[in-house]
Amino acid sequence: MARIHARIGLIQVVLVASLLGIVVRAAQVQLVMGGAYADEAAKSRTELRTLEARRGTLYDRGGLSMAVTQESYRVGIAPNEVEERTALIRVAARQLDVSASALKRDFARKPYLYFYGPFTATDVEPLRAFKGVHIEGVFLRFYPSQRLAGRVIGRMTPDGEAASGLERALGGLITGTPGEEVVLKDRRGRRYESPGRLRKDPIPGNDVVLTIDAELQDIAEQALAETVAEFSAQGGDILFLDPRTGEILAVASQKNGAPDLMAFTEPFEPGSTAKLFTAAALLTHERVDTSDRVDNEGGHWKMELSNGRTRAITDEHAKPGMLTMAQAIEVSSNVVMAKLSDRLTPVEQYQQLRDFGFGAPTGVELPSESRGIVYRPERWQPELDRVSVAMGYYFEVTVLQLAAAYAAIANDGILLTPTLVREVRAPDGTLLYRHQPEPVRRAVSSEVAAQLREFLRGASSVGGTGSRAQVGSYGVLGKTGTARRIRNGKYVNEYIASFASMFPADDPQLVVVVKIDGPTGGQFFGGEVAAPVVRMMLEQALASKRVSFDRARMLGGQAASATNAAPSRPQITRPAPSRVVMPWPLPADSADPGTVAVPPLVGLSVRAAAVALHRRGFEVSATGAGTVRGSNPAAGTAARMGSTVRLQVE
Repeated sequence: MARIHARIGLIQVVLVASLLGIVVRAAQVQLVMGGAYADEAAKSRTELRTLEARRGTLYDRGGLSMAVTQESYRVGIAPNEVEERTALIRVAARQLDVSASALKRDFARKPYLYFYGPFTATDVEPLRAFKGVHIEGVFLRFYPSQRLAGRVIGRMTPDGEAASGLERALGGLITGTPGEEVVLKDRRGRRYESPGRLRKDPIPGNDVVLTIDAELQDIAEQALAETVAEFSAQGGDILFLDPRTGEILAVASQKNGAPDLMAFTEPFEPGSTAKLFTAAALLTHERVDTSDRVDNEGGHWKMELSNGRTRAITDEHAKPGMLTMAQAIEVSSNVVMAKLSDRLTPVEQYQQLRDFGFGAPTGVELPSESRGIVYRPERWQPELDRVSVAMGYYFEVTVLQLAAAYAAIANDGILLTPTLVREVRAPDGTLLYRHQPEPVRRAVSSEVAAQLREFLRGASSVGGTGSRAQVGSYGVLGKTGTARRIRNGKYVNEYIASFASMFPADDPQLVVVVKIDGPTGGQFFGGEVAAPVVRMMLEQALASKRVSFDRARMLGGQAASATNAAPSRPQITRPAPSRVVMPWPLPADSADPGTVAVPPLVGLSVRAAAVALHRRGFEVSATGAGTVRGSNPAAGTAARMGSTVRLQVE
């Protein structure tokens, strides 16, 4: 009996101890560790998901999309949730472009099917009606104009990061703000929408209207590619700039073996295009008069140095005799500019270069812009370096800096900050920013700027080194440059051919800079290689209806030029036009001054045909690109100038 009571007591003790252990453990789990377990359970049942924000669109100045984000879709199917399997397999095979038999096998073997696509909204819409289909929206970046302005626009990496160009530089404006949502998950990790889920909607990025003119950009890129191929060159750059606003209208770059180099990042010695800045310093400090004449030494001068040695200065386009500074710039005389530089101190030359913006970043929006190289005057060897600077050596500039400096001359001496951003708009279209001209400083007085433009008029007229750039009766102001290249610290027999110009000659609306690296085949002067490219591009731009010119201003400038006698110092303001001047001379094959024969166009490209028609005063209408197979009116038909010729293109 005693044993029975002992056993019962032992059992009771064990039961009480077990109960106490359970109570203690329950208290530990619920009171002490309850929060941690609850969090872990919530994590296994829910997921905080980031909602991608739509990246803003980049437009050209005319509204053409150059970089756009489109919403695409990926599709997931959970076979155990599907109720209408046969119908779903039939629809999914059609909409997702997959095999129906393969879908049947996957339905039987796999717990979850995922199709990356990407698919369009039209593709996935019929699938939304089926239970078990989970559609996920994703944003993908597209470039509708393909490679147009590719170096400027930049690109995205496969994981969605901005890698280069404006995509990277404007990230803060166009990226947007991601959102968040909470989704439910089952034990297999499948996601389900919850009506009561937390959600923070993403905020799309802003849209940006660029200053780029897509038509002008296409003209520049094609012209550069053709010129590089024609002269078997190593690359080059072309840049169009509006001198009144600082807006960059087109920038094309081609670098064989160096895809990252472009007009903003690669400095070069500008050669004779920089003679104008020495002239600016001489005029500003009143060290030269328009009547001053300097002996050209027959184009060959041995400059005597203080150490008893000599330095040979040679003119490639020698014009013997006593030359004025205007004549020296017209024929690009190294001898005369070298002699005139003796009237300036290194500090004065240096300061003039700095006033035009050289040696400092322009402030354009692209990353990695080069500041160029302008050595401080205390580093100069006065006898040698002041002469080198006068001829466009011993300092380096980018194509953008050179264009901005010429734009200052066109803009009555005011240097502006160049820009690629014209407008910024909120996702709802609200205007957030509109570019206004941003003056940096006055580089030269308006009177000096006017005199420099007259120097350029002579340099690009008949007898000047840039005469092959002239366009009809509008006129081009410009200066050629031919600079030897440096390799391993020494000058070699390779050249950079360049031409910096303004168009039209009166009241310029464009600054155009062309630089061709290492042309071969016996032609390497700027007047032979770069100047004709400017003429070709301007003719194409004038022939295009989509490139914007203020033609009323252009005609007004021509009339003023024709009616005004040339003053000793050109006037900035010009009288109103007294007559209308046709953009091209009247062709000789027309008996009636109001009509002209349509030229033969069959076999030409659309662009070449448009140029030919524009030269005769016609408007042009064409759909698409390709080869012309006919025109209306037909070739040889007399048609009134100003009427439209419609091209038939194949």
